[in-house]
Amino acid sequence: MEFDKVGYADGAVELTALHARPRGTPRAAVAIFPTFMNSTPGVEAKARLLVEAGYAVLIGDFYGPEAPADFEEAFIAMGRLRADPQAMRNRLRATIDLLRELEPGLPQLAIGFCLGGMAVLEMARDGQELAAVVSFHGLLETGLPADKPIPARILVCHGDADALVPRTQVTGFWKEMDAVQADWHFHSYSGVEHGFTNPRMLDGSPNPAYDASADRQSWAAMHAMFDELLG
Repeated sequence: MEFDKVGYADGAVELTALHARPRGTPRAAVAIFPTFMNSTPGVEAKARLLVEAGYAVLIGDFYGPEAPADFEEAFIAMGRLRADPQAMRNRLRATIDLLRELEPGLPQLAIGFCLGGMAVLEMARDGQELAAVVSFHGLLETGLPADKPIPARILVCHGDADALVPRTQVTGFWKEMDAVQADWHFHSYSGVEHGFTNPRMLDGSPNPAYDASADRQSWAAMHAMFDELLG
């Protein structure tokens, strides 16, 4: 299965998304926000699984022409993106807007991995009309905490040993969600580290943080929530 490249923009920044559809009528449309490396083979593999399950998918682009070539560049690019929380939300909204344009009339969902997990939570906090968002080993902190009702149902799949997300941020996220009476589920996997859904590093070597059980359980939890919402 091949992805179609779709150009779009955030202001003057040109972006490129990856779009794919199942053979029949899609159950729903899913915006996929990738890792801080932007789209990777691991993210694209998850997107293919969703297409096989009957969903239209759109993998968003965080950076445009400044897409990083290695981890060092990715950390710098991510830092620039996160430095202005409102500008970051504008960038994320561009992907959601494109999904609505490409798949009008379908229920809209969003999932994300790592930085993408943070992205879907930012879109939930932003009040986007999404049926559900699912964060896989996503960052939980935000410069713009929720201060209004959140329309989307929220599922967070989190590795309890994630060094990027200390427990103070976990409990802070719970309190933030409770303060706006959000509909949230939080699954935490003991001893599991950041990046647990991806079995391979970019060079093809095994990912030491991969956890097959947490990967299976989190993916099943996502499908269960989607099935509950879509019938």
